[in-house]
Amino acid sequence: MENNKADEYPDEQRATPFAQTYFHGTKADLKVGSLIEAGFNSNYGEKKKAKYIFLTATLDAAIWGAELAFGEGRERIYLVEPTGAIEDDPDLTDKKFPGNPTKSYRSTHPFRVVGEVTNWQGHPAEQVKAMKENLEKLKEQGINSLND
Repeated sequence: MENNKADEYPDEQRATPFAQTYFHGTKADLKVGSLIEAGFNSNYGEKKKAKYIFLTATLDAAIWGAELAFGEGRERIYLVEPTGAIEDDPDLTDKKFPGNPTKSYRSTHPFRVVGEVTNWQGHPAEQVKAMKENLEKLKEQGINSLND
């Protein structure tokens, strides 16, 4: 009789070839096994204590996260796994972008760093500058994140 490890540990989560990959873009220097947690100063907006942490299923959205993050550190993209429930990020879904095309999510539960993407191409400098200017205009107009 064949021994099936899945039968021995039916509730244990295991990576599969079809498991969803999630990314987190930042300037923080993290190690594999580190937890990214809510409750620290946000990388965005008014830098308040963050109620949520964010991840995405697209590399492009993670690149934007790294490029727009506050701080002087090197831009980094981490592979992360959520440790609890995730939900759509309301700043990038609903009426603004129906269907969540950026596959951006938020959670109050930590994410575990499982790896780092070290070979990726950032957006052109003029595109990043334009995005930062647009975000500043929204702030001046009093249009803030739905995540505060």
